[in-house]
Amino acid sequence: MANILIIDDQPYIQELFSQELMGEGYKVVSACDAESAKAYLENSKPDLVLLDLFLNGFEGWNVLHEIKSKDPHLPVLIVTAYDTYVDDPRVSQADGYVVKSFVHFDELKHKIADILQWNKNDHCDITQKRKSARNLARLAQAGSQLKIDVREGQNDLYS
Repeated sequence: MANILIIDDQPYIQELFSQELMGEGYKVVSACDAESAKAYLENSKPDLVLLDLFLNGFEGWNVLHEIKSKDPHLPVLIVTAYDTYVDDPRVSQADGYVVKSFVHFDELKHKIADILQWNKNDHCDITQKRKSARNLARLAQAGSQLKIDVREGQNDLYS
């Protein structure tokens, strides 16, 4: 089963998420701050990182940037109590965004399963997929009509 690193400075969140995810069969390790997360990541490679954005302030953004700088293929799911950052451009570095909810653990579990399955079946460059998804979203937000040109070895979007 997949190994998940939880980076959150609140012990009760770590415990709650750990219990829920271990109940699903995942192996879980927790880090309470950026330094312990960095130390763990130097010696181990989880299959997924769950990252709270507010580790002693805005430190979570720095952790996200460092993780993706060192290993762009390591999936990071932002799990935060705030929905105000969902449109922040920095979120595009992450593989998903979930607002913490103690009532709706199913959303978190589904998102985790989707990301892990997507990475397991991934046969092409994950960076290119993210770039294509961001371009598609940007064009859709601008109200552009989309034409998709799919040729052997090439997927391009045009507006």
